[in-house]
Amino acid sequence: MGFNTLTPPNSQDSVHETLLEFNDNRLLIDLCGEFDRNLAQIEHEIGVQIVRRGNVLSVMGTGVERGKAAATLQELYVKLEAGREIDAGAIDGMIRMGESVSEVGLPGDQIEMFNGGHVEIKTRKKLVEPRTAAQKSYVQNLFDHEMAFGIGPAGTGKTYLAVAVGVNMLINGKVDKIILSRPAVEAGERLGFLPGDLGEKVDPYMQPLYDALNDFVPAKQLAKMREDKTIEIAPLAFMRGRTLSRAFVVLDEAQNATTMQMKMFLTRLGEGSRMVITGDRSQVDLPRGQTSGLRDAERILAGVKKISFNYFTSKDVVRHPLVAAIIEAYEADEA
Repeated sequence: MGFNTLTPPNSQDSVHETLLEFNDNRLLIDLCGEFDRNLAQIEHEIGVQIVRRGNVLSVMGTGVERGKAAATLQELYVKLEAGREIDAGAIDGMIRMGESVSEVGLPGDQIEMFNGGHVEIKTRKKLVEPRTAAQKSYVQNLFDHEMAFGIGPAGTGKTYLAVAVGVNMLINGKVDKIILSRPAVEAGERLGFLPGDLGEKVDPYMQPLYDALNDFVPAKQLAKMREDKTIEIAPLAFMRGRTLSRAFVVLDEAQNATTMQMKMFLTRLGEGSRMVITGDRSQVDLPRGQTSGLRDAERILAGVKKISFNYFTSKDVVRHPLVAAIIEAYEADEA
């Protein structure tokens, strides 16, 4: 490792200080970020003060926060030593992962050990890593199970990670195609007649899936894959009657599928295929009185082996931090 933890002088002024020495000044510059913005983010999220003195970072704060900040800085430096880049998302994920470890009772100095078993998803354009313990468990289940459910609020990476795993399996030859689907249900609005051919009519409903794919596959390659049906995006209604063999199939917004639609979709699973169902039970757009197929599937399939159920909370939100606060406020109001 290219860093050392130094023991500060034994004086009243240094009781709340941890010193970290980093041997590679070039990597230290990347660790601190432009105008020390990475350090500022860690200070803000953990509640410590970090002062840079040459190749030494001084972390000041209470014991728990100081240990968490030091462990975060050390893990980020290890990433840089391995040739990886760090950004605001990586820092946020490292801090969240540390919090998740603390919640299950592991001491701060074991955070690095917990993160040692990295779960990574390699795609054509980028390397994707889960940012929370729930995301890590979810990704592991996507690789290990033929059918997996991801259930939780918006912004927790349910669909994004599923698409990333699908692209990974496609480029590694584990599946022959990717099929992404979602119910074409209007979110509380009457959009009326949409002009254009069938593809142009359903595209607005499928746009979030296109956005995820664009993050993982170069544009020209994605266009070719869509043209030869290696990657297919289709409304849920178009899945009836198909048998999907050696395919990675994702059903997004599953809370808007009816019970019959859900049963129809789940029984499309063919030889060598993987199926992922994602949804948010708090955002059902079905007509009043109609039961969500996602809720029924949870109840009916709870005891079926080889099916994993993965649950997310507002703590797993990886969009803007304000999104987590909004979700928590709505949950408190409903309670």
